[in-house]
Amino acid sequence: MSSTPKTEPVSHANTPASAAAPGEMVLDRYRLKRRLGAGGMGVVYLAVDEHLEREVAVKRIAIEHDLDGRGEREALAAARLSHPGIVALYEAGRDDEAVYLVSELVHGETLAALLYDGALSDRDVLMIGVTLCAALEHAHARGVIHRDVKPSNVLCPEDPEQAGGVVAKLADFGIARMADHDVLTRTGDIIGTLAYMAPEQARGQRLSGAADVYALGIVLYEGLSGTNPIRAGNPAATARRVGMRLPPLGRMRRDLPAGVCRAIDAAVDPEVGERIGLASLRTALTGAIDEVSDEPGCVTGAPLEALTELTRRLHAERRPGRRPRRRALQAPDPEPERLQHPGAVEPERRPRRLALPRLLAGAAAAALAGAALAWLPEPPLGPAVGAAVAGPAVLLLPRLGWLLTTAALLVWLAIAAPGIALLALAAALPVPLLLARSGPTWSLPAIAPLLGLAGLALAWPALAGQAARWHVRAALGALGGWWLALAEALTSERLLSGPARDVEARAAWEAAPLDGARDALWPLLSGGGVAFAALWGLAAALLPVLVRGRSAALDLVGVAGWAAGLAAATQALAQALALDPPRGLVLGALAAAVIAVAVRATRART
Repeated sequence: MSSTPKTEPVSHANTPASAAAPGEMVLDRYRLKRRLGAGGMGVVYLAVDEHLEREVAVKRIAIEHDLDGRGEREALAAARLSHPGIVALYEAGRDDEAVYLVSELVHGETLAALLYDGALSDRDVLMIGVTLCAALEHAHARGVIHRDVKPSNVLCPEDPEQAGGVVAKLADFGIARMADHDVLTRTGDIIGTLAYMAPEQARGQRLSGAADVYALGIVLYEGLSGTNPIRAGNPAATARRVGMRLPPLGRMRRDLPAGVCRAIDAAVDPEVGERIGLASLRTALTGAIDEVSDEPGCVTGAPLEALTELTRRLHAERRPGRRPRRRALQAPDPEPERLQHPGAVEPERRPRRLALPRLLAGAAAAALAGAALAWLPEPPLGPAVGAAVAGPAVLLLPRLGWLLTTAALLVWLAIAAPGIALLALAAALPVPLLLARSGPTWSLPAIAPLLGLAGLALAWPALAGQAARWHVRAALGALGGWWLALAEALTSERLLSGPARDVEARAAWEAAPLDGARDALWPLLSGGGVAFAALWGLAAALLPVLVRGRSAALDLVGVAGWAAGLAAATQALAQALALDPPRGLVLGALAAAVIAVAVRATRART
């Protein structure tokens, strides 16, 4: 019931031949204006209620296409429900030609279209999940089981405030089952959409609300992982996957909070008795909203996903006599998956693009490796060759590629310059410990020394403060400050306040690790390197608390106070440690403020 459909799905098998003409009056009050789309055995029109002078959506189901009474079922189910997360049914009626369902008009897109376009962030997906949990709890409490929860049956309003303050509305109760009306579902019926269907539903067994929990879990799994784990290339192959235990979501998205991954895994458990309840799922989603990214974009699948699937198949073929862990359902070829709402786009596969963080990680690793090889004496590889190896390795395997590249560099340094190897180890070791699940960010702290070369070191906490989770922001801010201090010790350059007191020139300690520990690393640890790192980590963690992107005036006040506090604290710390005045203090603070406000304003608009 989207008023602005991107595409109108073609479904010749399901589109009634006898559609109404624009301008026709139905039920003596609704003037049909234009067709919005077709699906679910009916055609949906934008119409005007001439009694109340408001726009509505009218679904017209031709009598010849409603032999099983699906239109009346949808009306009966919707009549029991009144919830802001469910599309409201205003009226139902019929004439000699069709059944008419009149409902609220939701201006927006389907969840299917938004997922396909990569328009949603992880936070958006969780907020939609919270709303759908509440909507389904309402329906189940009134004895209504939806039985066809899927992205094309979820409408996302353009303006949530005008839509009752919700970010999603569940639609199409055409195959809903009333818990106290067995007559509405014939024994043995298999109705719904296979790629989101609970195993017990595919078997034609008696259903409970747990079937909707499973379908919602698949929707959330798809929204967060970028793929529907059940959907295959054809209906028969999809049917064979129904009932199989799915890979844990945490394996595909290690950056997500573990609690929300466990909750979604429990929602898609094939065993009904092991499935999580809606209230517990809603609690887990709500608790993770502030911990996930609010950056929209398509989710990239795991780089070895295809290889893993091939290995699994070959392993199964080598043991033809062994039964799989869970027997796959052998269902007859089902009816084609139905597109039930205008604007619904539910392709076989969503195109997968490399995520921006991975591209940045690969570029940063290539630049870092190239710079290290260009700066260090007698490197084993040319800078261009090193960059060409490190960049693609980190791009494809952010964590493993980074670890292998770093290990190779450390091994060579241990032979060529053991003292420098000690400082390089001090730079590398905290990264996987503090950013264990954020592999694409592991090379980003190198930006802080680069900003220091330009006299803008103080802008780094503003960049680090753009991460979604507070502990990632804190880790990035602290690591940038630490790497900058190490870079000052290695180069004897004044990137912020210069090397810590008592740090000797590199020539005095680069050849021996004990000398490096005494003359470089220990003065850094005791003379300010850790203090600056802690200050910048705190500043990065607090930034989104003060600059939220909701009010330009409040953002300007918040960022002014944040930047001024950061500059003052940095200067006071330098004075307390008897270091030189920070370089580019005012310019760096101004750049930090501009970055913070610009990024938040951009996010607020999108």
